[in-house]
Amino acid sequence: MNKLVKLTLGLVATAAIVSCNQEAKKDNNTASTTAATTTPTTAQDEKIVYVNSDSLSEKYTYYKDVRARLEAKFKKAQADFQAKGQAYQREVAEYQQKGQGMSATERQATEERLVRLQGDLQRMEQNAGQSIGQEEQTEFSKVYTAVTEYLQKHAEDKGYKLVLTYSKTNPAVLYADPKMDITKEVIDALNKEYADKTPAKK
Repeated sequence: MNKLVKLTLGLVATAAIVSCNQEAKKDNNTASTTAATTTPTTAQDEKIVYVNSDSLSEKYTYYKDVRARLEAKFKKAQADFQAKGQAYQREVAEYQQKGQGMSATERQATEERLVRLQGDLQRMEQNAGQSIGQEEQTEFSKVYTAVTEYLQKHAEDKGYKLVLTYSKTNPAVLYADPKMDITKEVIDALNKEYADKTPAKK
């Protein structure tokens, strides 16, 4: 299911950037004194962290539920198409066997009907693909929104200025210090948030 795979990879490929506006107004008369006593900012002071997108896609319950629903819908559409395709092939085979014994009028009517059935199958395949593709885009967009909205709030609470994503399958970041990894706390919080919004299964 190529579309689903592409969307899966693309879901967590973007970094969520959160700026914290904390500049203090400086008086012109004390600017030189302040500059002399200010410690240079380091990467650690900037509080840059990252989330492992591979782990997020494996452990975020909402994401897994969406993926499972879409895969089930895809399999059902595929099974329906195959069933109708097999029925069409049986009718074609039956016509090939009995066509010689039909009158010219019967042959023409049968051939026209088979052409219509073939067109119906093609439209069915196209419509199913478009429908599932649109649903994939909508559902994974909701998942992405849930992740980014949580990360924005989380970054504000923790004072993070930059939240990156790290993935072995899409290594935009070549190395990241494990101390900067907030993946587990993000997944735990996202799963709790999703569980609170989802009715309990009986």
